[in-house]
Order: sequence, then structure tokens, then C-alpha cells
Amino acid sequence: MTSHLLLGIDTGGTYTDAVLFSEAAGVVAKAKALTTRHDLSEGISGAVEAVLERAKVPVSAISLVSLSTTLATNALVEGQGGRAGLVMIGFGPEDLKRDGLQEALGSDPVIFLPGGHNVHGGETPLDMSALDAALPTLAAEVSSFAIAGYFAVRNPDHEKRVRDRIREISHLPVTCSHELSSKLGGPRRALTTLLNARLVSMIDRLVGSCEDFLKARGIDVPMMVVRGDGALISAAEARLRPIETILSGPAASLVGARYLTGLENAVVSDIGGTTTDVAVLDAGRPRLDADGAVVGGFRTMVEAVAMRTYGLGGDSEVKINDRGLKAKIDLGPRRFLPLSLAAALHGDAVLAVLDRQLRATHAGRHDGRLAVRTGLPDHLASGLQPQEQALYDRIGTVPLALADLIVSTPQKATLDRLVARGLVHICALTPSDAMHVLGRQSQWNAEAALLGLKIAARSKDGSGQPIAGSPEMLARLIVDRLTRQSSEVILQACLHEDGAGAIDPAVSLAVDRALKREPGIVRFSLGLDRPLVGLGASAPVYYPAIAEMLAAEAAIPPEADVANAVGAVVGQVRATVTVFVTTPEEGIFIVNGAGASERFIDQEEAFGVARRRAATMALETARANGAEEPAATAWEEIDAPEVEGGRRLVEARFVASASGRPRIAHRAG
Repeated sequence: MTSHLLLGIDTGGTYTDAVLFSEAAGVVAKAKALTTRHDLSEGISGAVEAVLERAKVPVSAISLVSLSTTLATNALVEGQGGRAGLVMIGFGPEDLKRDGLQEALGSDPVIFLPGGHNVHGGETPLDMSALDAALPTLAAEVSSFAIAGYFAVRNPDHEKRVRDRIREISHLPVTCSHELSSKLGGPRRALTTLLNARLVSMIDRLVGSCEDFLKARGIDVPMMVVRGDGALISAAEARLRPIETILSGPAASLVGARYLTGLENAVVSDIGGTTTDVAVLDAGRPRLDADGAVVGGFRTMVEAVAMRTYGLGGDSEVKINDRGLKAKIDLGPRRFLPLSLAAALHGDAVLAVLDRQLRATHAGRHDGRLAVRTGLPDHLASGLQPQEQALYDRIGTVPLALADLIVSTPQKATLDRLVARGLVHICALTPSDAMHVLGRQSQWNAEAALLGLKIAARSKDGSGQPIAGSPEMLARLIVDRLTRQSSEVILQACLHEDGAGAIDPAVSLAVDRALKREPGIVRFSLGLDRPLVGLGASAPVYYPAIAEMLAAEAAIPPEADVANAVGAVVGQVRATVTVFVTTPEEGIFIVNGAGASERFIDQEEAFGVARRRAATMALETARANGAEEPAATAWEEIDAPEVEGGRRLVEARFVASASGRPRIAHRAG
């Protein structure tokens, strides 16, 4: 059993999971440790050391390491990430208004350069003078760069030249749009590239932390990372294209769900600390989103599982609206550090603040909330505005009461920006705290959770009545709200898959009556046509009630808490390459993709070159990504409409996909 063990690691927003897996025995051992965002290697080390200890095996038994993560997904959902400079070649300011690019850009800097290419790869001269003028200053204000060129997927030359110039001057990470997608649509490709650039430092730290730990422990084996479509890529590729790891964790959970339950058809819902991810298994395979993954409200060009991600989890913000006659509770989308976890990490510093606030004669606006640095390296705080820097300097590594930190309304917005940058945690009441008070969770500090609920329960609704008669009653209201919101997001995802996305379960009266089982002359009911697979560490405590509300069979596997880590080691390496043939004028055929542009006067010769290029590059990429013996399949899509009695080629696309199991280390013993 100790030969060819595979080590799966999943780094989530709250926990880092590790499993040891063998194809013969399945899950050999599993373990968890808190994700340590200030130094990810600590959480990775804690989980891996624990799983090795439980399995009682030497490190020499490990032949492959595979990593999945929700960090990139969480960052985009929460609006986090490093500050990136965007360089647009051949585009104008008006292009920022398309595909949500302006909204995604926010206050990050953008430079427009003359240049770019046409659909056939012909160029407009590139002028880098504006870049040369801005680079010395800009390099000190951002952590990475994103480059998007007009029709760069047909000719990436200008993107490469700008990339080389930026690297020469700034020595910062640079992402080019042609490296991420072969699809047309400049603004959306620019959006994808921008998000990728923001994630570079985060995924680089994650992969580096994992590699450093493995090296220190003498685990010298191939390391893979799960991509958003469930396939595996090498760690080196993940560092270059971290955007491909968005939905990595959810994709791994789908692969893991299929393996752990054996179900061919299911709705899979994975609840973590930050997000709930919902997808559908059909005939044993996850559905893919052909239009590109949507995360944090932005549609990217990343092919990924058709997974819908919602800002709802065990660590979600609890928002109490006490202005109406009856108070209302809503959860998310922001993740807070649960008070119970904050107290477990920082002890008396948190308990003393909560106790003082509870004893105070008058309730404060920010009672029950504290701020603490996440512990990210100082260079990731570059580019802060003066007011942001001043507030950041006051926040330390020990939680500080917001009531002592925020003295003016504008400072609240400043604090929110620091949270969005991933520099600061807000410690506050969450569903995890409610579960601690109800005795359904016990891993952290229940005393802090109780104090937080007592503080929140003092609030009065519009009729002057307390919003809850006791902390326990408020805890039940919070958990009930999580059950209801979870049911709504699962329904929303399933309705979209059914083509009925216009129905919003959160506002539909019919859905409301069906979920509440309210009697009436007209009887409303609903249910799922397949089992609901609940995944995540807290799935056993949340999902029985959610499945009951949805009139679905609950399927919660014993290894539900580490399904992502299981999925990380049972997947395959897969690489897909597309090569294009276009005709700028009659009798001329241009081949673009997987190499330099080539010009032909014979269509069949051009098609043959395109086919060979696609197949060769797919196999090479799969091998570079760690596939042992990849096999390729190919198909083609030819647009050649009938024109004046003959067919005229508009565009031909030659696609090859190569896949295989990852290469493992053959080690002694």
C-alpha cells in the first residue's frame, strides 16, 4: 500500500486539506489544518504532516502531488487581488465600456498604445513611447502587468514586444492575452488578462509555498495543479496562467464527488468558508461553460465547469436589517473571520473587546467587529493611498475593535478597500459562530461566538422589540437563513441549467410558498430530479436540512470534507489547441496559431499544416503539463458559406485535444 501513493492538497479560504490516495485502496488517510494566508506553507505543512502521521508512511511512498485551491475564486468573488497595470494595444478608451472591463479595472492604471493587428495578422505599427514614459513610475505602484493587443490571437508579436520591454524595466510579472485564450473579443480577453495579472502573486505564493515545503520534506516528485475544467496542469503553467485556476477547487470537488459517490447524475453543492459552488453532473461528467466561467460577476474567457459560485459560506458576513417592523437577516457575499476563530487564534485580545462591549451601557455602531492584518508581505501593500496607508499602519497583528479604529464615516470605506486588497480581515459574527453556540461545531472558541451573538441580539427591530429572545434563538435564525439562502442558490443554478434562469428564487412568491410548504387553495411544490451531493467540512451539519427543503435525496459521502483534495489526484492532464486558417483575398490562405503566421496559395496545403500544428502542439503541451502518455483527438469547424454559386472560406478552425494521466515519480521503496 505504501507504493505509488498520491498526495492531494486543497487550499481553501478557511482550511487546507490533505489526503493520501492510492488507486488500489482509495483514500488512505486525510487531515485538515487552518489556511494561513500570511504564510500558506504553514497550513500546507500542518495538513500534510498530519496526514503522513495518520497514514504511518514515509515520504518516499509519495509519487505525485496535486493541488487544488479556491483562493483565486474567493479573491475574485470578494474583489481582492494585487494592483495591476493594463496595457491596451490598438484599443481606445471607449473599449473599456465593453464586457465589464471598466468596472473590473476600477482604479487600476491603464495605458493605450497605437498598434495591433487585423483579423489576418497584418499589423498597424506599434508605438511604445507612452509606455516608456509611464513605466518608471508605474512599476512602483503595481504588482503586475496585463497586456491585451488588438487581434493578438492572430498575431501576438506586439504583445510579446511590450512584454519584453516591461520585464526589462520593471522586472514584474506580465500576462499577455494571447497566452490565455485563442478566442476573439478583445475587451473580454483584456478583462481575463487583467484578472490573471491580479492573481499572479497569490497563486505564485501558493505554489511556491507548497514547493518549498515539499522540498524541505524531501518530497521530490511532480507537482500538478487543478484547472477550472477539472484537468491537471503543471505547477509551472499554473504560475504563468493563474486565471486557469479559478474554479479549481469547485472543479476538483466535482471530480471528487463523482469518485466518492459513484453517482452519474447529481446536483453537487460545495459549501466552504467563503463560497457555495453549485454544478450538475450528467452521465458522470461535469457540464462545461462554453461561454467562459463567470466569477465575481465577470464573464471570463476561461473554459471551466459550468459552476455557479455564490458568496455564501460558513464564514459569511451576517447582515441584520433592523429597520423594518421585523428584523431581517441576510448572509454574504463577504467573508469575515469568525469571532470563534479569531479568539482561537488571538485568545484574550478578542474576548476582552467583546466582553467590554457587551457590558457597556449603550450599544456602539461597530460593536462585535474587529480588524486585524492578514499578514501578507509588505510589498503586496504597494500603491496605497495616503489615507489607506494611515489606517493600515494603525491595524496590527492583534485584532483591534472597529469602534476604536473608525472615527469617521469615510474611514469605513477606506477600511473596505484594505479588505478588498486582501490586506485586512474583519472579525465578526458568522454562521460558523452560530453553529458553535448551537453545539453543532466545536473546533474553535465557543465563548467568543456566544459573546458575539449576545451583542447582536441586543439590537431592536422597528417595533422596539429585541430581534431575538436569546443568543441561541438568534443562532437558529442565522442557520435557518443559511439553509434558505443555500436552497435558493442551488435552485437558481439548476433553473439556469434548465433554461429557466429568468425565475429568481429569491423573489418568486411561488418558490417562496413551495419552500415554506405553505398551505393554500393552490398547492406549490418543487424538487430536484436527482440527488443533492453535499460537500465541504460543514456539509453534514447544513445539507440534510437543505436537501429536505428542496425535496431531494441527500448524498453526503464520508469524505465530503476532503472531496476537493480527492478530486485533485484522480483527474487527468488535458491540453486543447486551436489553429486558424483565414483568407484575406481570393487564393491566399493564412495559418495562425501554435507558431508563426504562414501564407499559402493552396487551401488543402494550408489545412494540412493547420491540422499537424494543432495535433503536435496539443501533445507537446500535454507532455509539458506532466502527462505521461497523452493521446490526441482532433476535430475541425469550417465556415465556408455559399457565395455566387461557390463556397468561399471565411474561417477554418482546427482543434486538437490531448489527454493522459499525470507522470508519477518511480521511487525506491
